[in-house]
Amino acid sequence: MSTPADYANELCAAHAFSMQAPVFDKLYAGNTIVQYKRQRVRAHLEQLLSPGSHILELNAGTGDDAIYLAQQGHYVHATDISAGMQEQLVQKVKQYDVHAFVSNELCSYTALSTLKNRGPYDCIFSNFAGLNCTGDLDSVLSSFYKLLRPGGIVVLVMLPKFCLWEALLVFKGKFKTATRRFFSAGGRSAKIDGAAFTCWYYSPRYIKRQVKQQYNLLALEGLCTFVPPSYIEHFAERYPRLFAFLCKLENRYKKSWPWKNIGDYYIISFLRK
Repeated sequence: MSTPADYANELCAAHAFSMQAPVFDKLYAGNTIVQYKRQRVRAHLEQLLSPGSHILELNAGTGDDAIYLAQQGHYVHATDISAGMQEQLVQKVKQYDVHAFVSNELCSYTALSTLKNRGPYDCIFSNFAGLNCTGDLDSVLSSFYKLLRPGGIVVLVMLPKFCLWEALLVFKGKFKTATRRFFSAGGRSAKIDGAAFTCWYYSPRYIKRQVKQQYNLLALEGLCTFVPPSYIEHFAERYPRLFAFLCKLENRYKKSWPWKNIGDYYIISFLRK
């Protein structure tokens, strides 16, 4: 069960992201590696979805994925604890005229028992490490089961406990970034525009262990293992041939050990028994 401290941290993270909500889309639209990450996640997700799937999206942000999935004919209930993000999402729903496919609800993923639209859903989806903002991930994962139909799927994009690219930054003297995932069992402080919150890192092994009684693993793949993280700015533009080569390497080895475990993120999916 989520603790008051855990919920307070999620509110801090929500406040940080809310302040940046109006500029997120502009920043991401111009980042080639962010677009690469989105394409990878969507490809993983679409391989598992049936036509016209009903999806519960957690930490939906400004709605980029919800709009995309709606345009593919899926029905998305987009949730977030950030009021600023939800406002941006509602504007996009109007802009793209996908009212019939996208609904939204202000709700914490640590309080899914209070969710008004309870499905059942064909898929629960969370992108770009939203669930790394809780230190109570086991309780969050356990809350999914009653919201999914039998045979439903869960697709999560998470930050692991070790990232090869980050570790290599020690050779550039960026010790704080290079070591921030080390010894992080109690969480590590993070900031966005001066607003502080705590981030936890979870290994794929941890998640597999938590869900093994009620789910079967479908797939696990590394994301930004060979391709650098998006915060290494303008890499794709400066080194287009190298970027293309690294994309090919990642596509080849994304499901292989150890590469599937040591990217900036990993994508994990599992099936409700």
